[in-house]
This record gives sequence, C-alpha cells and structure tokens, in this order.
Amino acid sequence: MDTFVPYKEIILMYLEKARSFVNGQCAGIEPWQLIGSTFASTLVVVWLHGILFQPESLTSRSKKWFFKTLRKLPFVGAIIQKQFNKALDDVASGLRFLNDGKGYIKALPAQGMSQPVLLEKIKEYSSMGKVHWEDGKVSGTVYSGEEKLTHLLVKVYEEFAWSNPLHPDVFPGLRKMEAEVVRMACTLFNGRPNSCGVMTSGGTESILMACKAYRDLAYERGIKHPEILVPLSVHAAFDKAAHYFGLKIVHIPLTKTMQVDVQAMRRAISKNTAMLACSAPQFPHGVMDPIEEVAKLALKYRIPFHVDACLGGFLIAFMEKAGFPLQRPFDFRVEGVTSISADTHKYGYAPKGSSVILYSDKKYRHYQFFVAPDWQGGIYASPTIAGSRPGGIIAACWATMMYMGEDGYVEATKKIISTARFIESGLRKIDNIQIFGKPEVSVISIGSDVFDIYRLSNLLSSRGWNLNVLQFPSSIHLCITQLHTKPGIAEQFLEDVRDCVLEIMKDPKAKTTGMGAIYGMAQSIPDRNMVSEISHAYLDCLYSTDIPSSDKHMNGSPGHS
Repeated sequence: MDTFVPYKEIILMYLEKARSFVNGQCAGIEPWQLIGSTFASTLVVVWLHGILFQPESLTSRSKKWFFKTLRKLPFVGAIIQKQFNKALDDVASGLRFLNDGKGYIKALPAQGMSQPVLLEKIKEYSSMGKVHWEDGKVSGTVYSGEEKLTHLLVKVYEEFAWSNPLHPDVFPGLRKMEAEVVRMACTLFNGRPNSCGVMTSGGTESILMACKAYRDLAYERGIKHPEILVPLSVHAAFDKAAHYFGLKIVHIPLTKTMQVDVQAMRRAISKNTAMLACSAPQFPHGVMDPIEEVAKLALKYRIPFHVDACLGGFLIAFMEKAGFPLQRPFDFRVEGVTSISADTHKYGYAPKGSSVILYSDKKYRHYQFFVAPDWQGGIYASPTIAGSRPGGIIAACWATMMYMGEDGYVEATKKIISTARFIESGLRKIDNIQIFGKPEVSVISIGSDVFDIYRLSNLLSSRGWNLNVLQFPSSIHLCITQLHTKPGIAEQFLEDVRDCVLEIMKDPKAKTTGMGAIYGMAQSIPDRNMVSEISHAYLDCLYSTDIPSSDKHMNGSPGHS
C-alpha cells in the first residue's frame, strides 16, 4: 500500500490547487449570485437536453421547422400552396374508384330490406370496379381464391359467426382452435417446447405487439428512451409502432444487394437499443435479410431480435420441401431470434384478418399482454390490441390450415416459386430494365436506369395489370400468388412487359403521367410533411360520401396504398 502514498499526495495537491483556483475566481461573487447562476445554468442544461435528446432526430425536427416556416412566408408560401393544390387535384383525378356514378346511402332505411333485395344490393357492391383479381393480373392482394376453399370458409364462418375468443368459457372450441393455430405455427418455424404466440388481426398488429413487448422489456431493464433498429426496407408497421408507442426508430441503410448493412447496424447499437429487426423477405424487393449475422449481434449485445416474415413466412417455411432450399436459415433454429411474425392470411391462404406473432419463450409474450387488475367491471386481461375479436376469422384460419395440410402448402409453394423463378429469368433477358437484389421468394422488383419506370407501370395498367408502385428507388414489383401460376399468366406478363418496354424505348426520355407522375413528384418533395398531408387527404377521400366534383379541390388528398 506504501507504493500508492506518493500518488495520493500528488492527487491531493492538485485538488487543493483546483479548490484554491475556484475559490479565487468566486472571491468577488456573493452567495445569492452563485446560487442564482447555478440554478439558471441547470435550467439551460435541462432545456438543451430536452431539445437534443428526443425520439425524433434534431435534423428531422429542424427540417420540419424550416419548411413550416417557409410555407408561412407571404410570397413563397403562396407559390408552394398553389403547387400543393395542383398536386391534390392530380391525385383526385386519379382516384377513379371514388366515382361509380351513384349516390351514397347516408342514413338507415326506414324499413329493413328483405333478404333477396339485400343480396342483390350486395352483388352490386361486390361487382364495382374495373380490376378483376380472378384474372391473375393483380400483384399480391388475393393469395389463393380457390373456389373449393372459398365455399369451405363460408360454411366455417357461418358456424362461428357469433363467437368471440374474449369469452373462452362460452366458446371453448374457438379457444382450442386459436391455441392449435399458434402451436402449429410454432412447430412450422421450429420453435422449442417453450415457444408460444398469439393470433392477431394482421401483420401490422403482429409487428406492433412485438415492438410493444420489447419496449416494456426495455423499460424494465432501465432503458428510459428505447430505440429500435430496422432496415430501410422494413415494413412501415415498425414506423407505426414507433409512433404509437413513443419509440425512436433508427433506419439502417441497405447494401447494393438490398439487404440490411450488418456493420451499419452494429455501429448503430447503443445503450438505448431495445430491439433489432430484419425481414424474411422484405416487401419492396423480395430480398431476404442476413438473419444469422444480425442474430449474432443480438446475442452479443443481449438485444431481442424480431424476424418479420409476414409476407412470405408461409412460403419460406415450405421451400426446402418444395425443392427450393433457402441459402440461410431464418427461423427459431437461428440462436438469437426471439420472435417471428407471419401472416396466415397471405400465403397461409386464410381469410383476411389473421396473422400470428410467435416468441421463442413465454417470458417475452408476457410483456405483450395487457392487464387492468382494478377495473370495476372485473379483472380485464387481453393478449392483443383488440378486446373482442371475430371468432369466425380464427375458425376459418384453423380450417384453412387443416384443409391445406403440409402437402397442400408444399405443392402451392412449389408452383409459386417455380413461377417466380420463371418470371425473374424472363425479365432479366429484357433490355433496359433491371431486377433489384437477388429475390429468393415470390416478389420481383423492377427498375430502369434508362427510362422512368412508372411509365412501364402505366402501360401495364392499360393492359389490365395492377402492380405495386415503390419509391426510393423508383420501381414497381409483382408479388406472385397462386393466381399467377395458372396456365399462360406468367407468359402473358413477360410478353406484356417486353412489348411495353419496346413502346417506351421509342421515346425513353418522355415524362410519365397519372399516378406514376404523382409518385415521381412525391419522391422529389423535400418537405415530407407535405407528402403526409396529401396522404391524409387520400384517407379522407376513402370515407367521403360526397360524389366527387371536378371543379373543386380535394378536401384532403391521396398518398399511396
């Protein structure tokens, strides 16, 4: 211990010098001044901390403030508003589905309709629109459409139309069905005995529930400002979760192959990181993120890791048995994966309104649950966002999985992946277009460095095709379903793309029109709040019961689907 005595004396000497220096500087200051300056400086520090450390970055907030101020300037603001109104009108003119030439029902009928009249009315509503998904020209949207399955689902829903899993004592069979759907999904994704999950209303709710669970876990671990790290290509439901639950979302850039940059994700990890996420596959380009590499980060830093397989989960689970093994594993076999979301209402072929969120261990699911132990109406406990849920959808999902069986899913997967590989191969042979990344599943994204890709979207629309329009970068994609595996559909798509590209190349620099022009414009607007305003107005239009008029502005406006 004697060895440290000289060092102790040196430290004490410097501390004494520091004390003398500080006291000397404060010699002419009265006590009230010292207290006041300390109080004021503390307030300034707290104020600066509140400005600098928020879920939304300082850069983003500065941009919003700048553009908001700019729009208030008399001369500049008027020009911006004029262009904004023009954008609203352009979008409104593109929403042809809003005007069917007939008025809206705005009040209950004085007397109830008879069943024959009502069913005739139902037929009228179901036949509205010019897009016929049965023809196999729509991207995604309807994933099966098989007539026998449809008839079966109608019968099943009829049996459980009035059921509600909120009352398991009244509907014990429904409770059993939901438990079996979750267990079958856990088995499918190679969960261990302690794996678990719940059914939700769709992929968005499944993702919301995972984010909510990991936020609450982060709070328990002492993280006051939780952050989630996600790829740029991840589904927008993660942004919605961050918005709803007060999380900071950090978007990680992609590599040239459209996969998340693992090294960039590693650098973004901080003491506030509550969750990592990847897609299997991601929606825009159909590319599988490097699940194993990100899982290693999750293990190293003890962070929960969610795999979003909402889109293709019920394809990738069967691809190996269908003869198309994936390059890398993605499910609970990968150590570090703590949760998986997968939509039963996509390639699970169940009716819309069903999905599963699965956890590797029950300890994670407990953070998802909500319990109000002191409510006067009794102890209220619910597993998901909704209280009452439609039992008919749960029963129909269970029936679909039992009807399909493993052999049915494997056969459907074989047809879809074969068709996807055929289309991808054909597209790569067409000049002046490109495929983004290396799609392994059912989504193929198309772009071009030669012409505006939205022109191709418009021309294909004129031929009856309904594709997804994407941005950053400009592209369109086709999500292959069972309907595209029908004879001649894939060949027709390739022929139409080939013909449309030849037509475009007669004048490759021509500007696009219609919704393509609107998407192009939306990407170029630096004020993203303005794009949000257009989107708000679009949503307003969906609930409007006024017949659109061509001589007035939209009372709000559109965005994208």
